[in-house]
Amino acid sequence: MDRHALGRGVRDAAPLLLGIVPFGLVAGVASVEAGLTLAQALGLSVFVFAGASQLAALSLVEQGSAFAAIVATAVAVNLRMGMYSASIAPYFEKYATRWRALLAYLLTDQAFALSLAAYRDSDVDHRWYYFGVAVTLWVVWQLTTALGVLLGTGVPASWGLGFTVPLVFLALLVPAIEGVPHAAAAAVAAAVATLGAGWPFNVGLLAGAGAGIVVGLVVEASRR
Repeated sequence: MDRHALGRGVRDAAPLLLGIVPFGLVAGVASVEAGLTLAQALGLSVFVFAGASQLAALSLVEQGSAFAAIVATAVAVNLRMGMYSASIAPYFEKYATRWRALLAYLLTDQAFALSLAAYRDSDVDHRWYYFGVAVTLWVVWQLTTALGVLLGTGVPASWGLGFTVPLVFLALLVPAIEGVPHAAAAAVAAAVATLGAGWPFNVGLLAGAGAGIVVGLVVEASRR
């Protein structure tokens, strides 16, 4: 074990916890709104470990959507992990399969971004730095999700905390919009999803995501 690299990963992840903690609390509260027990919420959090996908799935569960639509939405939201994996995989190819599987499970936006930046700027041990970042985020996410569930069960239903989920999505979306292709994709996706709000099984959400991706690609291609 490279304790220096591990410790550096933990330290570099620490500032990110200011955003992870409230996000995890919201995920816990959303689990309560969707009718999940503490055990079910933690099971979802441990098994999926993807904040945006969890919130999307919980929102659809609360609305009584079809299981297939819930799974498809969660997968669509998390497709970016495939691109992350392709980019970071060369740094881990020398490790055993069991290690690569564990590191793949722990992959998040933050762990990916911090690790690639560290790999390019220093000769830090790839595995242990990534592990330090990723495990820190994982532990805090699980703890705050559990705390959110416990807090949510004590909040009167009349408070209607369901609004927290769309607010978090807006907070995630707005900073990610960079340039004309992203803006066009966001606008079209929002328009289609709004028009399809009443469609069965929440198909409107998937249609909006698909339309946004297509428009974004078309606009990007036209600017080259």
